[in-house]
Amino acid sequence: MGQCVTKCKNPSSTLGSKNGEREAGSKSHSKRSAVHKDDHTSACGKSSGDILVNGTKKADAAVESGPPSVFSGDTKKDSVSSAEESSLQKIGELFRRYKDEREDAILEEGMERFCSDLCVDPTEFKVLVLAWKFQAATMCKFTRKEFFEGCKAINADSIDGICARFPSLLHEAKQEDKFKDLYRFTFQFGLDSEEGQRSLHREIAIALWKLVFTQNKPPILDQWLHFLVENPSGIKGISRDTWNMFLNFTQVIGPDLSNYSEDEAWPSLFDTFVEWEMERRKKEEETKCIMSSDTGGLCREEQT
Repeated sequence: MGQCVTKCKNPSSTLGSKNGEREAGSKSHSKRSAVHKDDHTSACGKSSGDILVNGTKKADAAVESGPPSVFSGDTKKDSVSSAEESSLQKIGELFRRYKDEREDAILEEGMERFCSDLCVDPTEFKVLVLAWKFQAATMCKFTRKEFFEGCKAINADSIDGICARFPSLLHEAKQEDKFKDLYRFTFQFGLDSEEGQRSLHREIAIALWKLVFTQNKPPILDQWLHFLVENPSGIKGISRDTWNMFLNFTQVIGPDLSNYSEDEAWPSLFDTFVEWEMERRKKEEETKCIMSSDTGGLCREEQT
C-alpha cells in the first residue's frame, strides 16, 4: 500500500523502497486532513429513525393490526436488498473518490489521501490490519474487488464507518490464530508481485517485522533485527520459511536463548543468529567486567 503500510516507490519512504536499497526510517504525514463527511448518513449514527428493521415506516406500522401480511417476508427481503444496494452505492462512491484516473484501482496517490482521510499515519499498524482485512495482494494498490469485498467484510461503507471499526479490528489481531494469519499475510503482502519475488528484501523484512509486531513485541525481536542490520552472514533476502519459522521461534525459545538447539529443524540463519548473539553478549559482559575492575568493582565471576 505504498507509504500507507510499508514501502512505496518513493525511495525515501518510511519503510524502504521497492528494491530494498534503503533502510526503514521514520516518516509521517505532515498533514492530517479532516475526515470527509459522506453525503449519506454516517455509518455510526442512524437518521431520525423513521424506518424500522423490517423496512416499514413507523407511521405505517402504527396503523397495522391483526396478523402479519402474507407479504411480510417479501417486504423484509426487499428491505434487506435495498439496504445492501444502498451500502454498495456508498462503497462505490468511496472507491471513486480515491481511484486512479486511468486505472480502475486505488494506487499510491489515492492510498495516501485515503490514509489521510482516515486520520491514520500511513505507517501505522492499523493500515496493515486494514490491508489484511481487504486481502490486498499488492502494496500501493487496492483493486475494485479488494476494496468492495474488504468494506463488506468489515461492515463499513464510509470513512466514519471504517474508523469506527479500527478498535475491534485491532482486538481481533491480538487473537493468536488471527495474528498468525495476519503474520503470514504480511510476508506475501511485502513481495513485489510484478517482479515475481519469492523472498523479501532484507530491509523490507526488517520494516515489516517491526510493523507486524506492534501490539505484541517478542523479547528477542530487537536482538534479531540488530543481527539483520549488522548482517554478519551477508544475507540479501528473507525466505517464506524463515519468516514463518521466526514466529515459532519467538513462541518457544526464551529470551536468553538457553533452550535453543541446533539439532532441531530451525533454518540455518537461526543457528547463525544464536551463535552471533551469544558471542555479542559474552563480549558485552567482558566489557562490563573490565570497566567494573577499573573502578574497583568485582566481575560476576569474582563475586561468585
